[in-house]
Amino acid sequence: MFDFFRNNIKFLMGFLMLLIIPAFVLFGVEGYSNLREGRDVVAKVGRIEITRQEWDFAHRQEVDRLVASMPGIDRSLLDNEASRFDTLERLINERLLALASAEGLYLTTDQRLARELTQDPSIAALRRPDGSLDVDRYQQLLRAQGMTAEMFEANVRADLARRQVIDGLTQSAFLTPAVADQALRAFFERREVQVAHFRPQDFRAAIEVSDADLQAFYEQNPQLFQSPEQVDVEYLVLDLDAVSARIQLSESDLRAYHEQNIANLALQEQRRARHILLTVEPGADAETKAAVRREAQALLAELRAHPDRFAELARTRSQDPGSAAQGGDLDFFARGAMVKPFEDVVFALERHAISDVVETEFGFHIIQVTDIRRPQPESFEAARPRLERELRQQQAQRRFAEAAEDFSNLVYEQADTFVPAAEALGLTIRRANGVLRTGPLDAGRDAALANQRVLQAVFSPESLRQKRNTEAVEIGANRLVSARVLEHRPAHLQPFEDVKAEVRERLVQQRALEAARQQARDQLVAWQAGAQPRLQAPRIVSRIDDQGLPGPALGAALSVPAGPSTAAWTSADLGAEGVMVIRVNRVLERETPDPVRASLERNQLAQLWGQAEAQAYIQSLRARFKVQVLAKRGEAS
Repeated sequence: MFDFFRNNIKFLMGFLMLLIIPAFVLFGVEGYSNLREGRDVVAKVGRIEITRQEWDFAHRQEVDRLVASMPGIDRSLLDNEASRFDTLERLINERLLALASAEGLYLTTDQRLARELTQDPSIAALRRPDGSLDVDRYQQLLRAQGMTAEMFEANVRADLARRQVIDGLTQSAFLTPAVADQALRAFFERREVQVAHFRPQDFRAAIEVSDADLQAFYEQNPQLFQSPEQVDVEYLVLDLDAVSARIQLSESDLRAYHEQNIANLALQEQRRARHILLTVEPGADAETKAAVRREAQALLAELRAHPDRFAELARTRSQDPGSAAQGGDLDFFARGAMVKPFEDVVFALERHAISDVVETEFGFHIIQVTDIRRPQPESFEAARPRLERELRQQQAQRRFAEAAEDFSNLVYEQADTFVPAAEALGLTIRRANGVLRTGPLDAGRDAALANQRVLQAVFSPESLRQKRNTEAVEIGANRLVSARVLEHRPAHLQPFEDVKAEVRERLVQQRALEAARQQARDQLVAWQAGAQPRLQAPRIVSRIDDQGLPGPALGAALSVPAGPSTAAWTSADLGAEGVMVIRVNRVLERETPDPVRASLERNQLAQLWGQAEAQAYIQSLRARFKVQVLAKRGEAS
């Protein structure tokens, strides 16, 4: 029964997971409603507002999910401005799809909801041996998420309704074989090309510039030679490590925690059992139940005489459709997974022992324990480092809220110094010089100063003018920062003599690039007119294999009109790397794929087409519902 649910779990399409519907089912759109106390609105979808609190909450949940799925990953890699704006885009798309589903009157039937819930692995794990849901554990799981069953199921219904909107596009995409084959031929087309690369460095030696040229370039491009605005700051960071460092643990605390760990290990014991179930219909009379019990007693007597036949008899006599085919095997399970009378017997039996007849609400069972897993507890001395670390972390979690309040009050009340806050909370005052609006010059410095909300507070007009402590800024889970400007250096044009070498380098590079581009234009005209070209060796390129050709050059080579035997000329500007002149010698058609591969390619193209239509539909919804993104880049963190 359990294997059936485990082996039939469906996963959402990757496109919907990553771009359209994030995995927030346990919280849902309605689950964010209790976070709307603040009115810091970061986006509007029609009349629906998305607040910064909702945004922060959604992003924390997304980062937590990714961290849980990729143990060991650096959390800071996931918690940056780009990823935060990706989360905001997903929230906007959710709201758009919710509006579209309501407008289209998309409904979710009770049967569809039940089917979706049975495919959720966290709910499938709550199944009893007969396949019915353990309602008490189900409600306990939801209470841990701050939800009732009604709230959760309403969120799932809403999610399914939103999914119907997109599924109608992605799953109905259709391309005729002729259109698909034409597109695939173009995509897999190969071309034989030869190139000549005109690089700026090849022209630098011939560039001569005078002091007058340098002075003129300096005066015409002052923005290139600005010394950026900078501040020197001192700052404080309050995090769990800082709170943990001040916690004193007694010997009695550690020993009590060790005993608690041993008790928890006992609860983690798992047992593997098999059973034979003879069912009794609900409401059956006493005579019917007695008859089934007699049948179970006869079967037990047979098993006592021939215990090696347990699996054989379970296959032929057990009425549990989920385990009979496996010889009655229920695999390993811990306490709480089975109904209490069944569980009590299983955890009282020795390995290989066979129980008496056990009555539960499902009928009469005969049970055999086939294996036992008991976690082995560590001795106190061996476990001490781990216990101390865990207990210190737990207490730090509990005390952080109080420490955070003290931190916020102290940096506000003593706004011209960090000394009182540092002394009261055992923190170290840190210093950073030359911090820009984009972050510290030293990339290896504490990431606290790379946080955009901290930088926004530091560079606020009030902070620059008064040089007082900023408010406590939350930059992540259990992490607060306050900073104070010590010295402010506005942006200013650097003296010509100080940057003369940089002026020369920029001007020489600019003129060398201009010379390379002019030479490329002249050569292209000459070669098109019939002059003998000087080109690199031929290479076969395609969208699958670029053979080292830069992206702009590959795009130019594949887009210029050419035939199987007709050469074509084109060029590609490579920016600071100069210009590449390209001759396409011939076009090579791809080999005809076998029918199976051709069918797979058409299906993949149809899926991509459906995804493109879905994205276009989302864009049309954004226009129709007048989406406004009010958060600015640089303010996301």
